[in-house]
Amino acid sequence: MRSPAAVRPGVLVSGLSVVVLTVAVLQTAVVPVLGVIGSQLGASAVAVSWAVTANLLAAIAATPLLGRLADMYSKKRVLLGVLIVVLIGSVLAAVTSSLALLIVARVLQGASYALYPISVAVLREELPPGRLPGAMAVMSGTLGFGGGVGLVVVGLLMSGDADYHRVFWLTTAFTVVVLAIVVFLVPARRSRSAGSIDWLGAVGLAVGLSAVLLAITQGNGWGWFSGWTLACALGGVAVLGAWWLWENRREHPLVSTRMLTRPAMLLTNLATVFVGMGLYFVFLGLTQFVQVPRSGAGYGFGATVLESSVIFLLPGALTGFAVALVSGRFIDRYGARRVLVAAAMAGVLGFVLLAVAHDQRWQIIVGGILANTYISLGYGALPALVVAEVDAGETGVATGMNAIARTVGGSMAAAVVAVLLGRSAPGTGVPMESSFVVVFVAGAVTAALALVLIALTRPRQREVDPDALTHSRAMNHEWG
Repeated sequence: MRSPAAVRPGVLVSGLSVVVLTVAVLQTAVVPVLGVIGSQLGASAVAVSWAVTANLLAAIAATPLLGRLADMYSKKRVLLGVLIVVLIGSVLAAVTSSLALLIVARVLQGASYALYPISVAVLREELPPGRLPGAMAVMSGTLGFGGGVGLVVVGLLMSGDADYHRVFWLTTAFTVVVLAIVVFLVPARRSRSAGSIDWLGAVGLAVGLSAVLLAITQGNGWGWFSGWTLACALGGVAVLGAWWLWENRREHPLVSTRMLTRPAMLLTNLATVFVGMGLYFVFLGLTQFVQVPRSGAGYGFGATVLESSVIFLLPGALTGFAVALVSGRFIDRYGARRVLVAAAMAGVLGFVLLAVAHDQRWQIIVGGILANTYISLGYGALPALVVAEVDAGETGVATGMNAIARTVGGSMAAAVVAVLLGRSAPGTGVPMESSFVVVFVAGAVTAALALVLIALTRPRQREVDPDALTHSRAMNHEWG
């Protein structure tokens, strides 16, 4: 195993970018094949939707705890433990033909969401402060464009009459590669963070967030004012309220409530919710729009899954990748706040274009490129704002909570899209064109709200620690 000094910063950043790409691949790969899973397993759409819901619930429950464990113990060991759980889930999903076991597998894969905050914590521990924002931007931007890549790859993989199991064999192979990257590239260091694990706080946060997320994801199927939906929503809010009071009294809380209520942190996490919504508005909205047959509906392009992936989604995904590679330089030069404001402006422009001009292929492609630029830059710059607000020992749990904000935003957007596109045009059996317009307008509105929130943030003023400054200079000299 390599020593820490043997791994160059560029190699470490590249390796961790592939690690966090796992999150995006596992999150989006299953979405295009839900219908295939239902038909091949003879299950209803409601039952199959639990393959997504269970994954989100597991992620939102486990991410803060795993982030805290990484802050307290060896980040490399926690990364390896998470990846082993994900690998077991991928193999189980690839070999089973039982929906119940597939849902169990997706629960295990939900641990992958913790890879992102732990990787950010590794970067903070290994890189000199001056290089941290740019490195995080590259890694986080990769996470942003990875969702589009996942949809494109699955579209190519599932062309023709394909078995859905091949998607999970792909995730299995990818996880094995990522395991090797962590083994050989991530340095093994002992954490210097003190404290203990607040297990009751972890359970309370998991139960409260899961109940609220369950109401969001299942509200359309259960009915937004049904007993189940209201019970989950109100019960979740009550549990989170009790959790907040509990954490306020703890000497070593799972999550510092003071940290979460700092104005800059609060506004950044709210902005992250809106950016997470934008990701799903563009992916779900565009994917379904281009597949609508124009002959019957008067709009759309009648694209197959393969055509929608290669022609309409791939340009945006490639743009997101290119933006992720250069976003670090922009953030180093102009600062994360300015980059986020520019990104949100691109997002507003892209979504407005999709809403008002979507009759030609080039309009869809250009709108998708602008929206992907927004998502990639947003995912790249938001963690820089979060890390700037917390101490080193809080990095994992703080970025974990930020990841939860993104997950909640995505879930809310998915629920909104499901409601809007559930209305069929008379005599066509496909969604009304106006529903897609509302989806794209919602994307523009959330991008504008993210812009306003980021513009209002003010960085935390820190006192300079002479010992930390000496360490920073030594690290800069070491890395050259």
